Amino acid sequence: MRAVICHQWGSVDELTVGEAPVPEAAPGEVLIRVKATAVNYADSIMVAGRYQTKPALPFSAGLETAGVVAACGRGVSGLKPGDRVMAILAYGGLAEFAVAPAAETYVIPDGMSFPEAGAFAIAYISSHVAIRWQGRLEAGETLLVLGSAGGVGLAAVEIGKAMGARVIAAASTPEKLAVAVGHGADASIDYSREQLTERVMALTDGKGADICFDPVGGALFDAALSSLGWGGRILLVGFVAGVPQIPANRLLAKHRAALGSSLRRMNSGMSYFDRPAISRCSSSASRGLRGSAMTMSAIDRLRLTSSSAASSIDPAFFLSLPGWNFHSLRTQQRFSGRVD
Repeated sequence: MRAVICHQWGSVDELTVGEAPVPEAAPGEVLIRVKATAVNYADSIMVAGRYQTKPALPFSAGLETAGVVAACGRGVSGLKPGDRVMAILAYGGLAEFAVAPAAETYVIPDGMSFPEAGAFAIAYISSHVAIRWQGRLEAGETLLVLGSAGGVGLAAVEIGKAMGARVIAAASTPEKLAVAVGHGADASIDYSREQLTERVMALTDGKGADICFDPVGGALFDAALSSLGWGGRILLVGFVAGVPQIPANRLLAKHRAALGSSLRRMNSGMSYFDRPAISRCSSSASRGLRGSAMTMSAIDRLRLTSSSAASSIDPAFFLSLPGWNFHSLRTQQRFSGRVD
């Protein structure tokens, strides 16, 4: 099979397209014939050797995929060859075939295309887990989204609106903000030209935001923290601009909380992908039983109900590449949505 291969740690420009053996589905896994795969910022970090996990060289990058089940390993139930699926992967999505844990593989809903599904799982599950299960967003609250035109940022805007929040989108250019507003944001802030804290306070009558969704970090974190009102929660989901230092005294002073949310770290810990929990996801007692099965069920409900709300759950694409020439697109950060 063809695959985008990383032979040594470095830039995505050093990746090559070559031949690799078709992987086999181990017990509990499915083999997927890939139809569409998104390119995430995390892919560039992984091939540089700086990601949370470090595969053995050589390997193919790609943290999610969508396609058709080609084979099932021993012990797999609920999936069969021929099923249209999306999956979260350890790596390997940038290839013609990929293996995925069955517990992290989901049947694609009717009406969703392979490109949409290929760009759905990481952005929407990551955002929903952070906002719903960590941030505990409630209808009527104000959600501030940094990096609001990126993959997870746009997902956060849409999910926040579908959950009944007032969403303030923040980004670095008017063009990016226009994309976020087009996906449901109620207000926008250009933090390359405007003072973030002052604008948030002006937009909330001095109350501040209830939750800040932050995939950016860096110097912007300080202003974002100051933008929170009493009891506000800042959700740390990425550090594109650098890892901030959290001043504990400022959390204490206004009863604020800083909460981390990492899909991959949670998966390696507490049986994160808990399929049986899907039947318990409506119970408040099940909130501690975090699982992307619950999240996928919740997002499916959001997709069904968002048509009557002021938003929709609709993955956005900057560009679709039918070939293998993605290379430096992901690290340039000049676009909105996803590369698929």
